[in-house]
Amino acid sequence: METHHIRLTSSEVGALWANYIADSMFVCVYKYYLAKVEDAEIKKVLEHALDLAQQHVQVVTKIFKGEGHAIPLGFTENDVNVDSPRLFSDEFFLFYTKNMTKGALVTYGAILPHTFRNDIREHFMSCISSTMELFNDTTNVLLSKGIEVRSPYIPYLQEVDMVEKQHFLAGWWGEQRPLTAAEITHLYSNIQTNNMGSAVITGFAQVAKSKDVREYFRRGKEIAKKQIEVLTKYLHKNDLPAPVTWDAQVQDITESPFSDKLMLYQTSMMTAAGMGNYGTALSASPRRDIAADYVRLQGEIGLYAEDGLNLQIKHAWLERPPHAADGDQLMK
Repeated sequence: METHHIRLTSSEVGALWANYIADSMFVCVYKYYLAKVEDAEIKKVLEHALDLAQQHVQVVTKIFKGEGHAIPLGFTENDVNVDSPRLFSDEFFLFYTKNMTKGALVTYGAILPHTFRNDIREHFMSCISSTMELFNDTTNVLLSKGIEVRSPYIPYLQEVDMVEKQHFLAGWWGEQRPLTAAEITHLYSNIQTNNMGSAVITGFAQVAKSKDVREYFRRGKEIAKKQIEVLTKYLHKNDLPAPVTWDAQVQDITESPFSDKLMLYQTSMMTAAGMGNYGTALSASPRRDIAADYVRLQGEIGLYAEDGLNLQIKHAWLERPPHAADGDQLMK
């Protein structure tokens, strides 16, 4: 019996294309990390991360070839120099991997509901499952080495209590209520994410070849520093600790392990993830002052992201993603 071939939908094509671009970058990143890592436990985590990225690239390549769809350029061996000096510490490799797996789980979770064909659903379910495993392995190693960054502790509730006053939503003037557990979670997580971004682009600013790209990274570091201060003030007002920075994990070198193209793309990924994180935090933060700060900070990094895309276009590094047919061109 002849089986009808079901074409990929726009959401499936877009998700596979983005999956290929991101994981081709991670293949480059983890090949470099593995060339520098010294700790045996951390090396196993990095090998696991590289294996997953390579698998994802292979799966997407096979699907696109079967569909007659162009394979993205993505990132290749031309975008990495594994022989360059060490830019980050072994511990940073772990922090980076933990942060990337957190972002990947959010991304894959958002993609899955928009997949329909069985093989595409199976691919992204496998991505979620394997990324969860990598997340778990990374967390276990961080905990075993005593360097995992835990969120703050708060008292257990002894009884159920209902909110009775509109003051629960206040925050701009007068007495402010204590932060909720959800607000603490997002403040702490977003500070961690900014710390990671700051460390990454500190290293990138040292080694980038193009002057405008270096300046872009330096500007990003200043934005991250300012946003960390804004978010940290809420934790300190509630006598809660804030995560420490990771800038000390960056080594003092000037020879770049990565192409400017790769580093700019990595930065755009982190910026996009940061905007999404702020949106999620906004929905879980009833206090008006916190919500207002998230809106303002989100707008600030949105403008930074736009400038990053303009830089990619200027240097001819931005691949055009899959898109709808241009009706005007078809009619000519």
